[in-house]
Amino acid sequence: MSSLLDKLRAAQPIRKAADAPARRADSCLIKTGDYPCHDFPAMPLAPDTLRLMAAMAAEQHLAPEDLLFLDTETTGLKGGAGTVAFLIGLGRFEGERFVVTQYLMRDYDEEPFVLAPVLEALAACKAVVTFNGASFDMPLLQTRLIMNRMHQGYEPPPNMDLLHAARRVFKLRVRQCTLSRLEEEVFGQPRADDLPGSQVPERYFEYIRTRELALLDDILDHNAQDILSMARLLYALARLHEQPLTAQDQRDLFSLGRVFERRGERERAGQCFRACSDHSVRDMAQLRLAGLLRRDGRHDEAAGLYEEVRLAGRGGAKVYIELAKIYEHRFRTPARALAIVRQGMIYCLEHLETGGADSPEYRDLAHRANRLIAKTGGKTDGITGRHEDTFRAEQAPEGGR
Repeated sequence: MSSLLDKLRAAQPIRKAADAPARRADSCLIKTGDYPCHDFPAMPLAPDTLRLMAAMAAEQHLAPEDLLFLDTETTGLKGGAGTVAFLIGLGRFEGERFVVTQYLMRDYDEEPFVLAPVLEALAACKAVVTFNGASFDMPLLQTRLIMNRMHQGYEPPPNMDLLHAARRVFKLRVRQCTLSRLEEEVFGQPRADDLPGSQVPERYFEYIRTRELALLDDILDHNAQDILSMARLLYALARLHEQPLTAQDQRDLFSLGRVFERRGERERAGQCFRACSDHSVRDMAQLRLAGLLRRDGRHDEAAGLYEEVRLAGRGGAKVYIELAKIYEHRFRTPARALAIVRQGMIYCLEHLETGGADSPEYRDLAHRANRLIAKTGGKTDGITGRHEDTFRAEQAPEGGR
């Protein structure tokens, strides 16, 4: 029987790692797609449009060729130092075509070859367009550049994050503003046979285990579709901000009014709110419009709108609060303000399903009532706001006057 020593002598020597043939990456997988622009007619973006839509300060128009559309597919959905962007897709307008170029690393040593052309494209554009890029794609890209020691001199261009712009305009109608939901609800084109983004990391890891390139086809298609949708969404949003009255759904029109209001464009906001006639947004629009009029010092018009909504039994407790402010502080009629406040308190008790007397609206009204009672000397009728002496005189028999 062979001894252990004999077995060791007969064994083949272990090859050193240096003796094994080393694989050296010299490129990455590159795929290019060419698409016509008829689905999203590109146009220059005016500085005012950029300000309204993305709070971007621009001194001149941005031509379509100035924009770079960027989307990543990653090994994790929450970011972090261990997350890698294994696929980066770039979209650019080139004449009458929209070209999507995708850089995919087939293994981890190809990451620098993915990052290098992306870095070059970012340096050449005037603005990068992303969807949730401000929170995810751009910070992740910065991290990967640092990890690969490629960040020296890198200055990210201005970023138009369409997620936030889309939420401001469409969230009232499209609760979950993912790209696929926006395609379905806004453009009426649901995706077919699309790989959900949540499954992308798992699919990539399966490819790493099996080395079957066909597993990546769905990921490449998903990424290209995202970039195409971003281009279409950008110009749809730009048109709505420039011509809000063309909105097909009045929920979007109302939301555009709020955007203009936040950006200080009160006249344009008022146009949007006045055009809201659909029952789904009419009351909200009237309240917003009344608030604009009140802030502009047009208190008679504001009070008229609030009263119209109140008398129709709409608008909730906010109507009573705003009317009370106007009657007390602008019209200097605390008795009328007290009457409105007390009616509002009754409304809260009868109509608010949650809170009632504990609701913030009721507490606000109750606080105002205490102050107004003190201001009127406690001598006003709680319903009409008329002085008690006047009320008694009106109710007295004719012969006793």
